[in-house]
Amino acid sequence: CSRAGNCLAEVRQAAEMAASGEFKNKSELRVFESTDELATDLAEYISQLSENSVSILSSHVFSINDHVTVEDAAGEYEFAIRQLVKIRTVGVSERNDCPRFDLILLGIGPDGHVASLFPHHPALELKEEWVTYITDSPKPPPERITFTLPVINSASNVAIVATGEEKAMAANLAIAGSNENSDFSALPARMVQPTDGKLVWFLDSAAASALEVSNGGSQNSM
Repeated sequence: CSRAGNCLAEVRQAAEMAASGEFKNKSELRVFESTDELATDLAEYISQLSENSVSILSSHVFSINDHVTVEDAAGEYEFAIRQLVKIRTVGVSERNDCPRFDLILLGIGPDGHVASLFPHHPALELKEEWVTYITDSPKPPPERITFTLPVINSASNVAIVATGEEKAMAANLAIAGSNENSDFSALPARMVQPTDGKLVWFLDSAAASALEVSNGGSQNSM
């Protein structure tokens, strides 16, 4: 921020600018002065979605099998999800055959990765798989499984949470975007664009500190 006393005001101005039209359609930006306020609002947001759908049952919680290879774990997890779709426990997208989750909650890394989808990774290009695996993660642990982008973008609601100044630049680039010819795979968070759902960003003031604001036609960097 340009001045400590104006930090929150500038962050709010950035939020208003993003929500006014320069931000993606069907998207919302929520900025909070502290991580405590963010956590409270996020909990309320999740609670409201739960009230509008179904309660969370223990039988609907599926853990990753960490006693098999990462490839087998991904295969088992996708099979479990496909069975849930088959019996209509999980809905299906009208645009494709992907599961339509009520909410997918994501974080974002300083490099712009979401889930375990990292910049320029081949996993970003997968179209048919619902769950995939990687063995070369640039950050530990090296072996991971993750939902693919088609599944993430088929959700009814997607929330991305960013806290801390180290996430500020990635958050700004993902929210503000750039020209259509840019390489989206360089910043996977930009590829999170629900096809028939809503995206909500939850940022604390530090993570929002790089958002560009419009003031009298000029662009000011916070």
